Amino acid sequence: MDKVELTPELLRELQLKQLDMLVYFRDFCEKNNLTFWLIGGGLIGALREGGFVPWDDDVDVMLPREDYEKLPSLWREQGMDGRFRLLKTDDEVFTGNIFITITDTNYTMVKTNQVDVDIPHGLVLDVFPLDAAPDGRFARKRQLVWTMLYSLFLAQVVPENHGGVLGLGSRVLLGIFRGKKIRNKIWRACEKHMKKYKLSENKCVTELCSGPYWMRFEYPKEIYEGIDYVTFEGLKMPCMSGYDDYLTRVFGDYMKRPPADKQKPHHDIAYLDLNTPCEVYDNAHRKTDKG
Repeated sequence: MDKVELTPELLRELQLKQLDMLVYFRDFCEKNNLTFWLIGGGLIGALREGGFVPWDDDVDVMLPREDYEKLPSLWREQGMDGRFRLLKTDDEVFTGNIFITITDTNYTMVKTNQVDVDIPHGLVLDVFPLDAAPDGRFARKRQLVWTMLYSLFLAQVVPENHGGVLGLGSRVLLGIFRGKKIRNKIWRACEKHMKKYKLSENKCVTELCSGPYWMRFEYPKEIYEGIDYVTFEGLKMPCMSGYDDYLTRVFGDYMKRPPADKQKPHHDIAYLDLNTPCEVYDNAHRKTDKG
């Protein structure tokens, strides 16, 4: 499948259009007393570049699990689904993601792994939960197993770059449990087990819904116990008070740019139109699928 080539000019246009979504989300969280933090490349960009990392193609945010759980119901209750749509896989909707996304429907962007997924394909803000990691080693290993099963049956695909026994086992499990109802039942049970630990009762936190690589990390919960603020493209955005400790643990010397061969967008985009609402693409795609 052909991928969209993001020229520096197109990438910058994409970045600037994502700011409306970030502001909308920030204002919603402030209105509802929900804690969230700018994380990852967005946080590095704020500290090192004053905004987007020049080659970054998205923004990620994180909420403590308790606030993350409140987000969808508050969003629905307050009728926030208009231009900006909150998407989360449940019994009615399948997104292919294991986390919440906020989608700006004013534009069209289709990721290569979601071409055949029936959702609004707009610009996306990824929203992750911060979970507690149990103190005991065995309990932590058990949590990771629950999380891997949750991710497998929620996303319904074998994680990329996972071959060998893990990849084979994943394919076998998906082959055995093919029905939508049984897969939903499995991931809901796994989710219940993996998130049962409380931030107030354990020493460390972890990122269970950020993918196989990230779920292995643990951080002292003190890193997240206060709020600091950074300037991102001229906007005031919250981050964890221990941001230096967090970023150093994960990225090392984050104030130094990586080698040139690493300065690339990390998402594969199949289609991008920053002048057309995504409903136009979605309707045409569904019509084509139906013949």
